[in-house]
Amino acid sequence: MKSQIHKKRIYLEKGQSLVEMALTLTIVLTLIAGAFDFGFAFFRYVELRDAAQEGAIFGSVFPGDEAAIINRIRTSSTLSTVLLNSLDFVNPGESDISITGDACTGGVITVRLVHHYQLTMPFIGAIIGSQTIPLTARVTNTILLPECD
Repeated sequence: MKSQIHKKRIYLEKGQSLVEMALTLTIVLTLIAGAFDFGFAFFRYVELRDAAQEGAIFGSVFPGDEAAIINRIRTSSTLSTVLLNSLDFVNPGESDISITGDACTGGVITVRLVHHYQLTMPFIGAIIGSQTIPLTARVTNTILLPECD
């Protein structure tokens, strides 16, 4: 009688480990996918920062030519097509170039680039409250040329 109860218990618990594995695997895969997604977002931020730095360096020598600075940012070697298409220098609150003081030696040029990174995992957006992460890179340089009058 005792062995029958024992066999019945084993028979009833056969699916338990499968259910536990399914629940655990779901959580682990979600964490791994989230880590990849945030890793890609960090990679985009590094691209954005490098492009802003390139624009600020170029702008420290040619501060009066905003179109050339924007062109230099857009042709930055590390800038991906996704990031390139997202840069908006027209709308307020988005990417911009500003000069503090005079546009000559000793002034300060600031390049601010904004990119709204789109998360690929749909349920991570529900957890953090948005499906996009705003990435902002701001680089400030001292203007080197031209000499002030």
